[in-house]
Amino acid sequence: MRVEPLGDNLVVKRIAAEPTSAGGILLPEAAQGLTQQGRVLSIGEGRRLPNGDRVSPQVQEGDRILFYGNGKTEVLMDEQVIIVSEDDVLAVVE
Repeated sequence: MRVEPLGDNLVVKRIAAEPTSAGGILLPEAAQGLTQQGRVLSIGEGRRLPNGDRVSPQVQEGDRILFYGNGKTEVLMDEQVIIVSEDDVLAVVE
């Protein structure tokens, strides 16, 4: 099954948080959940402006992103993915 996002939505596969910090400190599960990273699997057509034009998304399929964790929708397919709005993307990680 393939999920095609609409508008400015993105389908993202979550990347698991590291159990240790960069300094080697073991992080509790509550702290591990704070980092919201994922890989963009598919993107919508972009946001529609009031005049009817579309703005192309700033992210591309395959980008690794940091996103705001609230307001996401989880979808169970062959693998667990989430749908987030492009507005919830904070940064692209290179």
